[in-house]
Amino acid sequence: MNILVVGGGGREHALCWALAASPLADALFCAPGNGGIAEVATCIDIDVMDFDGLLGFCRSEEIDFVVVGPEAPLVAGLVDALEAAGIKAFGPTAAAAVLEGSKAFTKDLCARAGIPTAAYERFSDAGAAKAHITAAGAPIVVKADGLAAGKGAIVCETVADGHAAVDEILGGRFGAAGAEIVVEAFLEGEEASFFALCDGRNALPLATAQDHKRAGDGDTGPNTGGMGAYSPAPVMTADLGETVMRRIIRPTLEAMAADGRPYTGVLYAGLMITADGPQLIEYNVRFGDPECQALLPRLMSDLLPALIAARDGVLDRFDLRWYPETALTVVMAARGYPGAYETGGEIGNLGAAGELPDITIFHAGTRADGGRIHASGGRVLGVTALGRDVAEARTRAYEAVDVIDWPGGFCRRDIGWRAIERDG
Repeated sequence: MNILVVGGGGREHALCWALAASPLADALFCAPGNGGIAEVATCIDIDVMDFDGLLGFCRSEEIDFVVVGPEAPLVAGLVDALEAAGIKAFGPTAAAAVLEGSKAFTKDLCARAGIPTAAYERFSDAGAAKAHITAAGAPIVVKADGLAAGKGAIVCETVADGHAAVDEILGGRFGAAGAEIVVEAFLEGEEASFFALCDGRNALPLATAQDHKRAGDGDTGPNTGGMGAYSPAPVMTADLGETVMRRIIRPTLEAMAADGRPYTGVLYAGLMITADGPQLIEYNVRFGDPECQALLPRLMSDLLPALIAARDGVLDRFDLRWYPETALTVVMAARGYPGAYETGGEIGNLGAAGELPDITIFHAGTRADGGRIHASGGRVLGVTALGRDVAEARTRAYEAVDVIDWPGGFCRRDIGWRAIERDG
């Protein structure tokens, strides 16, 4: 098969890395790709939102199957365009991708279907939102309704912080994505990421993971797209996993199908594990980043047939096998991220770091210049290690991080702290 992966981040490098190992993949392309993806796939300089360019490439190269990585083209309808042209694609239609495209839609769906989630209200008027926050008190969570690159949720410790978040989001920080906000009750507990492949009717749970959203050690600083992850997440026991499937994932698929929006693709549930059980924080309609970089090195089965089975509606006859080891990913980001940062710095010793035992380095924001790799984004590398447990995987990952020569980068030094604290 001729395969095209759409995207150019760490998630897409992990997807290409896994798909390149499939005996079913005759040719593998990635648009636009990055400096690391170029080592396992042919990179094509086509933007993820250039639907005409992507369709033209698929026709010229006789692409059999497209895997769409990022949320923006999914929400905008890339899968619809591909399927209309007779090209098989993995990912939800635009009508189904609204689960990530609109937090307000998802909260309303949860309310209708009885899916456990935080109490909420929707607002487009700043005065009404502030009055609600004043009455509800803090802590409280204020979210932009639309896509905000993982940075649209603000946890407000005080009422004044809540008012400032309302002004910030409705005032245009996230553009059209912030034209409406969702104000939610603050949930106490531990976050976890739960993934399931879906074919419109059936759901096949994948391994669990835990992300680290804050920029600084000890979960301090601003929210980011993710500074590290590990899989599996010890907080997600087998019993909890079945509870999530029964109370959250399956009711969502049923509600979406009843709404005329059957969901096909990977469904990523951001969860809060509370004293009352798991509650849905939000849905993403694609593999997490950096969770994907920690999930796929643990996958024993061939990824490609699983993605095809999801697209073809036959997941009820499918299963996956996983390695028992723990995988842990440390994200190396450009100094200043998630705020202003500089690009262009050269990154050295990647080869030496990648040759350490059980290390795989996924590129997120890099470009290749001859034999050199330069930083080209905010999150730049995902250094992933396998180990018997979180502690061993973390030790190996940071050994590799310390070999990499990149003065312009930084990383958190405590990825996996919750699991290690639990084991201690």
